[in-house]
Amino acid sequence: MSTYILVDTANTFFRARHVVRGDVDTKLGMALHITLNSVKKAWTDFDADHVVFCLEGRSWRKDYYEPYKRNRQQTRDAMTPTQQEEDTLFWEIFDEFKDFINEKTNCTVMRHPQLEADDLIAGWVQAHPNDNHVIISTDGDFAQLIAPNCKQYNGIQNVTITHEGYFDDKGAEVIDKKTKAPKLAPKPDFMLFEKCMRGDTSDNVFSAYPGVRTKGTKNKVGLIEAYEDKGTKGFNWNNMMLQRWTDHEGVEHRVLDDYQRNVVLCDLTAQPGNIRSIINDTIEEHATPKEITQVGMRLMKFCAKWDMQRIADQAQHFAEPLQARYPT
Repeated sequence: MSTYILVDTANTFFRARHVVRGDVDTKLGMALHITLNSVKKAWTDFDADHVVFCLEGRSWRKDYYEPYKRNRQQTRDAMTPTQQEEDTLFWEIFDEFKDFINEKTNCTVMRHPQLEADDLIAGWVQAHPNDNHVIISTDGDFAQLIAPNCKQYNGIQNVTITHEGYFDDKGAEVIDKKTKAPKLAPKPDFMLFEKCMRGDTSDNVFSAYPGVRTKGTKNKVGLIEAYEDKGTKGFNWNNMMLQRWTDHEGVEHRVLDDYQRNVVLCDLTAQPGNIRSIINDTIEEHATPKEITQVGMRLMKFCAKWDMQRIADQAQHFAEPLQARYPT
């Protein structure tokens, strides 16, 4: 049994940008430092064997559902010239970092033009059911994958999410600020159901049933009641799924149709058959050992190019997980 570190690469790198104050050079250095430090900490804490970096493609979801992530372009268009310049610099160093990881380390690096990192991470977990997995990401979508052999590490907050709960870097339970009690372990099946019903504003996935309540009332079924009835497809399930509503453009929707659309978009095990084949083929193609030597020295050279002395001074420390070959 092996333990894999699965890195949601763009998420980890660009999230770090937003938690660091200072000029652009400081932000760039810290984004790289936080990314490498997250990998090293997960590597040490979970006694890992290999690191897999997963990268973004254009995404098949944009062809399946035209509005998908259309809001992201609107955000970019609203940037000031200074923000655009910073964004360009971040993408430049990110591209160089991707090339470094791919060409100068023994890490597995996966990308396909039609796939998102989420698809590849979920596919890797499914392709290695008897192994352990640690997903490095702040993305809540991975809650659906949490299981005894799969946990998520948030390197920004230094929190690990497991099937038993949320834990800080000392192993103590994370306290929920609202309830003042330990934060409860995620319920993957219900969380996924709720997301498919409510949609995802960050990805511009519309709700299947706008305004739906979590808990029902005397006269109206809520998400909890419908979810509990999902297995038998009884009254509560059908009562919700057969509801119809009209959007602001006068188009009528049936809840079941939009729910099924969102399942395809949001459930990381429910991609269309042709996409599943691409995921499996991509993983099989990349699941082979590399033979790169002197990774620490190569990391020092990479850092010197970008004047990142803090990382260069600890190159051997950060290089340890980058040297490990795919286990055969």
